Amino acid sequence: MKKIYNLAQLPEIINLIIVSLKSNSINIVTLTGQLGAGKTTLVQSLLRTWGVQEAITSPTFTYVNCYKLNTGLKIYHFDLYRLLTLDNFIELGFDEYLGQPNSLVIIEWPEIIAPILKNLPERVLRINLEHVENGERKLSLICD
Repeated sequence: MKKIYNLAQLPEIINLIIVSLKSNSINIVTLTGQLGAGKTTLVQSLLRTWGVQEAITSPTFTYVNCYKLNTGLKIYHFDLYRLLTLDNFIELGFDEYLGQPNSLVIIEWPEIIAPILKNLPERVLRINLEHVENGERKLSLICD
């Protein structure tokens, strides 16, 4: 599914994502797109919708932030922009997060771990964001 939206329509986009997550056995969301495309803004809006009150920032330098919802669901938010290799991801033990029960893993810049994600297609919702014009973005949702 593809949709062009602006910031005022972000709640509608978040609802589309939530519906996609609930209607599938997805526990991994990947976010791709150029710098400034709105990946972190999308994560912030999603987590706010789910009631996260604490500061929600991109884990660019820490690689991962963890949030726990009132429902008990744990959300692991990764930013792999600075990660150099797939081996680094595994050496840091991050691959273990992908199989945690009662969790959702959100990954910005997932390209480096594509070989792992390729083996989990039924568990991944892929979101691509692109700049369009006038502050609008194009969102593509792909569930395999």
